[in-house]
Amino acid sequence: MNIVLLGAPGAGKGTQAKKLVENHGMLHLSTGDLLRAAVKDQTPLGIKAKSYMDAGDLVPDELIINMVKERIQADDAKKGVIFDGFPRTATQAVALDSELAELGQPLQHAVLVDVKSEVIVKRLTSRRTCRDCGYIGTDADASCPKCSGEMYQRDDDNEATVTNRLNVYETSTAPLIDYYRGKDLLVTIDGDRPVDEVYADVVAALGL
Repeated sequence: MNIVLLGAPGAGKGTQAKKLVENHGMLHLSTGDLLRAAVKDQTPLGIKAKSYMDAGDLVPDELIINMVKERIQADDAKKGVIFDGFPRTATQAVALDSELAELGQPLQHAVLVDVKSEVIVKRLTSRRTCRDCGYIGTDADASCPKCSGEMYQRDDDNEATVTNRLNVYETSTAPLIDYYRGKDLLVTIDGDRPVDEVYADVVAALGL
């Protein structure tokens, strides 16, 4: 099963994807994670992408599409892929449909995790990440509860950047909701609830 997770940055898509992976063995393809790894490793893609990410802007379609095309052809993608953070534009959506059609593995669902903007801003600006192990916590964590590492605020989690990310989402990504609704693939889930409640609805919607 191939599915797309839609929703604003901070809506909880990654959390839901991880639970699906744990319980159903699908590949979680998060372009955000792939890009951050590329930035950390200072690959050519990472160097190009960093300036866009730090400003909260979208990384150009060509860079993202080429990265995703390579990833979905790997062996661990054969059981199904959860696309998290991709596609983000109509161009990317059409490219993804084309690539999956060539592989004979079309999308089955597009799940929208819907959360109000004011809730998103509060979530993201209070988010902190461990420099050592990558654990994601909140500003209430003086140190990482997993490894005692230093907790810091990512450049893309400050208020100005979060606001810009939401504006970019509304302009460039929200139209995908209509795109997938038109293909009769869209399912909308209320994401402003406890994680397990949201997950129960996601599982029911996917028929898992």
